[in-house]
Amino acid sequence: MPTFPSYDGTRLAYHVHGHGDPLVCVPGGPMQDSAYLGDLGGLSAHRRLILLDPRGTGASAVPEDPATYRCDRLVDDVEALRTHLGLDRMDLLAHSAGANIATLYATRHPARVSRLVLVTPSLAAPGIHVTAGDRLAVARLRANEPWYPEAYAALTGITAGDPAPGAWDAIAPFYYGRWTPEAESYHRSHGTHRNDDAAAVFAAEGAFTPDETRIALKSFLSPVLLLSGAYDLNSVASAVAEFAALFPAARHVTLAGTGHFPWHDVPADFVTTVAG
Repeated sequence: MPTFPSYDGTRLAYHVHGHGDPLVCVPGGPMQDSAYLGDLGGLSAHRRLILLDPRGTGASAVPEDPATYRCDRLVDDVEALRTHLGLDRMDLLAHSAGANIATLYATRHPARVSRLVLVTPSLAAPGIHVTAGDRLAVARLRANEPWYPEAYAALTGITAGDPAPGAWDAIAPFYYGRWTPEAESYHRSHGTHRNDDAAAVFAAEGAFTPDETRIALKSFLSPVLLLSGAYDLNSVASAVAEFAALFPAARHVTLAGTGHFPWHDVPADFVTTVAG
């Protein structure tokens, strides 16, 4: 497994899948290693995927300074990876919380990004707020599902700031287009790949400056693709559309029948959209 030293000497690892032009991929979590991305539903048949394990996750080393887990400082790890790969410019894909890292990277190093793909992105970097009502409205699209009553009751408690014991586990089906045994197994595997201590630092004070980010995005001229899932109550499609409007050259696509992990739910649609 290849590794490289980042700006502070922390040795970081990445995984390579497929052949062709490189596509650097930043996982979410936050602070989850890249294992859950797999080959992104078969995207590796079209691109050489470079999957970064963020510092303190997966095969990457734990840094001496825990403050370097903060999102804005993780940007420097992506730049160190680009330099290590010898790429003058790179195509960059990020999922969920990792989209905050990629967004800040695009504002700090716009000339280094040739294309940007944000998959069911977190909206903290641009400061876009998703209301409880927005999330509940998306959740109600699943009202005919057998697991819905328990999951919706749990979600109402979470959105009200008063989650019942086990509530976060109960809402897991909302993150997938179909709650099958395979989806449940995939979901359960996530917990073992996240660094919770690092995640607690990720959005610490100073990590995000939304007003500055919004201004900088107006000057980011490379093509951007933002993907949302029709059933995703985390990155609600209407909010992702608002995010897309901040870029001069962005396209927003909502994939039907999927939640927060579109390469898992609708791999063919995901690959066709991203590869295109």
